[in-house]
Amino acid sequence: MRDQPRRPRLPLTVRRHPQAWERQEPTWRQARPALIETALKRSQTRPSGNWYVIGASGDVPAQAPLGRTVAGRELVVWRDGEGHLVAGPGSCPHLGAPLKDSPVRCGTLVCHWHGMALDARGAPGWPTLPVHDDGVLMWVRLDGVDGEQPLDRPVIPPRPDLARSVRAVYTGVGRCEPEDIVANRLDPWHGAWFHPYSFVDLKVTDSPRGDTGDPDRFVVDVSFKLTSRLVVPVRAVFTAPEPRTVVMHITDGEGRDSVVETHATPLTPPGHRTPRTAVVEAVLATSERPGFTVARHASFLLRPLMRKAAGRLWRDDLAYAERRWTLRNRPPLPY
Repeated sequence: MRDQPRRPRLPLTVRRHPQAWERQEPTWRQARPALIETALKRSQTRPSGNWYVIGASGDVPAQAPLGRTVAGRELVVWRDGEGHLVAGPGSCPHLGAPLKDSPVRCGTLVCHWHGMALDARGAPGWPTLPVHDDGVLMWVRLDGVDGEQPLDRPVIPPRPDLARSVRAVYTGVGRCEPEDIVANRLDPWHGAWFHPYSFVDLKVTDSPRGDTGDPDRFVVDVSFKLTSRLVVPVRAVFTAPEPRTVVMHITDGEGRDSVVETHATPLTPPGHRTPRTAVVEAVLATSERPGFTVARHASFLLRPLMRKAAGRLWRDDLAYAERRWTLRNRPPLPY
């Protein structure tokens, strides 16, 4: 891998002769299916501890629960009197009322059908579940789905200091399985071809070799597109720390140390005929520039824009993942 590029004084670069989309260098020779598939298979062997992302930390208000379905399990999540997360089955153990529609009073979930009170201690036939709030995302542990050795905490990648970051979380849903989402993210070669409105001048400078001691990462030099001529060049490293997560870490250029975490959470049970998977993507942006302090104070304005940008990319990438699932599961046709 070549030496790290020097950081420019200004974050912007002017492309004096913008290249037409069809004239950029093809990447299909480098994007070898076997390479992507092997990296995907290795990612699926890493431990998750049975933890699943269920949403952003801010998705649960103080006086109301949140309903979620993970791997076919109906769940309800709320905060107790001290603000800690509590999670349990989504059906009341009395007569099966949907607890997501019930109110929270003084940290206790009160069923709106007959008034049964539920808290972190659980109830007969209604066990609470391990949960974790990392300040950005909420996680729940479901030991009966994957059957892995449980971990006390989820596998959370290194992040920039939250107090010095602007963060936003986007959620989308596609008709595919988690591995299709992960495979999409382990194919950085498609970026400038499939998303020309966002990326240009993309080059993968290092990719996994499968050797002993190989860090199993994709290193990408790419420019984020602001206009047809103004771009922001960066170096990004993609890794898969666990089976349902891919992390993009900016290691050089503007926004160094910023992170984009893509988490794939199955909504349907394993092996479902029409699987659905939620993409929960957390963007944690940071910068060493003094002006970024102003941006942090205006984060309430930036978050909707960050979610919109992520949503535009995932509109296309979910189509990619859904297509991959279709091709994997359709019977071979004679030609």
